[in-house]
Amino acid sequence: MVTMTQQQLDALYHCVYALHYHLVLVTKYRRKALDAAMLRDFEAHARERVDAWGGRLIEVNGEPDHVHLLFTLPPKHALADFVNALKTGTSRRLRNDHRERVNRFYSKPVLWSRSYCVISCGGAPLSVIKQYIESQDRPDD
Repeated sequence: MVTMTQQQLDALYHCVYALHYHLVLVTKYRRKALDAAMLRDFEAHARERVDAWGGRLIEVNGEPDHVHLLFTLPPKHALADFVNALKTGTSRRLRNDHRERVNRFYSKPVLWSRSYCVISCGGAPLSVIKQYIESQDRPDD
């Protein structure tokens, strides 16, 4: 990791990069299916997936109908491939681990909407985006 005037840079083989992404995943039909336990499990699963792809998970939070992630990924991976793997894996694991709750909202094996929002972070300071994600109205236990 290289530091240049408050910009943290990562290194990979013959490149140095700072690729930060803000990803928003929405539940299918915006149903308020997520509870505190599911968000905790989602964070653990997301951290595993980001780590496996060589990235770094900076912040995760959400509300009953969506989640926000702030993370880095090395440039050797296609972002769309990562998002697809994250959505597929977390949907499967959350549906298995929280079957009773998910079945109250969905009769088919779904959790996430097909669409998602991803924004490369660079214009706004990361501290502002991190603070925004931290301020999400996370459900109580």
